[in-house]
Amino acid sequence: MDPTDTAFCPRYHRAVEVIGRRWTGAILRAMLLDVTRFADLRAVVPGLSDRMLTERLKELQDEGIVERIVHAETPVRIEYRLTEKGRELHDAVYALSRWADRWIPLEATT
Repeated sequence: MDPTDTAFCPRYHRAVEVIGRRWTGAILRAMLLDVTRFADLRAVVPGLSDRMLTERLKELQDEGIVERIVHAETPVRIEYRLTEKGRELHDAVYALSRWADRWIPLEATT
């Protein structure tokens, strides 16, 4: 088989586009650690604005990766939870984390 026949995979390309958007990986990583509230997500991802967090959460909801749960309390409490599809990203996210720990110098992240 010629490797150029399989070098481009549309599903892989789409997956990388979805989870590779700016801030999305950091949001997913936090959610895999059970961070579920909007303010908590914003707090654990330095530099993430309210507008960008809202946009990324909406995109992840549209992709079926995150669900928005509204608790009918006073005051209303909203949580964001990973769906089964989102939880399936666990191994991929942590493989990338291990790779980054090994290959990305800490000073390159500041």
